[in-house]
Amino acid sequence: MTWTGAFGRACRVLLHAIVRGLALTRISPNVLTFLGLVINIIAAILFGYANPQNHVRMFLYAGLVIIGAGIFDMVDGRVARATGQVTTFGGFFDSVIDRYSDVALFFGLLVYYARGYHFFYLVLVAFVMVSSVMVSYTRARAESLIGSCKVGFMERPERIVLVIIGALFARWGAMSPVLWVLAVLSTITIIHRISYTYQQTRILDQKAAEAAAQQQVIAASREGAKPDGGKPKSGKQIPSFN
Repeated sequence: MTWTGAFGRACRVLLHAIVRGLALTRISPNVLTFLGLVINIIAAILFGYANPQNHVRMFLYAGLVIIGAGIFDMVDGRVARATGQVTTFGGFFDSVIDRYSDVALFFGLLVYYARGYHFFYLVLVAFVMVSSVMVSYTRARAESLIGSCKVGFMERPERIVLVIIGALFARWGAMSPVLWVLAVLSTITIIHRISYTYQQTRILDQKAAEAAAQQQVIAASREGAKPDGGKPKSGKQIPSFN
């Protein structure tokens, strides 16, 4: 077994142990999801508290805190399945809280760049924040129309990993290129999903039009099958005697 395989196996064993421990407490998966949001807000506060003098240390702390929040993101669904608490609302709640967590982290970076008077990166972070929300929205809206829209690369796990890299390696100025990568790849993902949804909806519209035309043909054939077009027969009527 390679060292990477051994590391992956050790991580899975640790994750399963955490899930089993949390399952024994019978804690609600929704509580775990909310705790993940609280921890991400702490990371956002660390981002916002940073300044040119202490930003390397504050970003390092924020990156480590985000890693801690990621544990809750990984275990809430597993705990729900292990304890039989899987619900439709749970999936909805998890998705909503994830959006708040994303926005909180980028809001912390907004505060940092605003305090440092870095207007350009302030705008860039705002663009990344909007893009991250739109990546999720385009998928959710598309799947309400076409069933599935999992195309595109820049999903939430990739965004979180990039933010962690930018935070942990802030000493070497990693956050700036990370923001550029997020901005470009998020935009590409949004365009890809719009294009994919357009193609799929055209197929659905074409099938709907063909089905409507077929129904009209069936209705017309039924009308033609009636005697004399369904009109009453002509001729003398036989009087009735009461």
